[in-house]
Amino acid sequence: MRPSLDPLLVTCPQRRVLKAVTRFVGLGVLVCVTSVFPLRTSAHACSLSLVLAMDGSASVDDREHQLQLNGLADAIKDPDVIQAIDAVGGIWLTSFEWSGKHQQRQQLGWRHLTDEESATRAAETLRRAPRGYDEFPTAIGYALGYAAVQLQKAPEPCARKVIDIAGDGINNDGFGPASAYRAFNFQGVTVNGLVIASEDPAPFDYYNAQVIRGPGSFVEVATSYEDYARAMKRKLLREILGNAYASLQEDLRPRR
Repeated sequence: MRPSLDPLLVTCPQRRVLKAVTRFVGLGVLVCVTSVFPLRTSAHACSLSLVLAMDGSASVDDREHQLQLNGLADAIKDPDVIQAIDAVGGIWLTSFEWSGKHQQRQQLGWRHLTDEESATRAAETLRRAPRGYDEFPTAIGYALGYAAVQLQKAPEPCARKVIDIAGDGINNDGFGPASAYRAFNFQGVTVNGLVIASEDPAPFDYYNAQVIRGPGSFVEVATSYEDYARAMKRKLLREILGNAYASLQEDLRPRR
């Protein structure tokens, strides 16, 4: 019989990760399943290298672009996200804006986030990042290729490599995601998506079918540009905490 989830305290090496997960889901319990938590090894000095790719195509007006920038900055410096970063021992993070085939602009070079101070500095750099382009179409395949190259430039090897691509439309310029996955090195890389929703369901379906890739990949949805910060926070928590979050979510499902 599966043990019940009555409140309990279990001491284990991943206790900080569990605290971050349980705080996020609002559950006052700690459950220790050692096998699902990424541990540091000599080969992997960090838990996660994360590339953020933000949509800057022509479908995004200046107000919406600023909502994305501020939402991303707010999510990175959110106390729950900072706690998650601390729980896994820090992460490497970089961010860029993308639109057309040759329009990718770096917003934030690789930063090692470990605490509130480093997260706040990264967030403020992002908030001040100028927009690169505003008149080009949506080249998701090229954005994925650029992101894959950036991952190869991470300052140190990490246990998990994740690309976080956000947008409000489907590919309409150059090669698509399938070609990018054939042409660039995505070995061991998880690609997640954040879709800014509209009345058209096509972008969500497209991201689910063609964009996301790798173990545990998922699509997060922002109901509007005003909802971007909330959706990005939730997405970052899932990406930073990884299997710890997924495992606890599984344990919380009702049992028959």
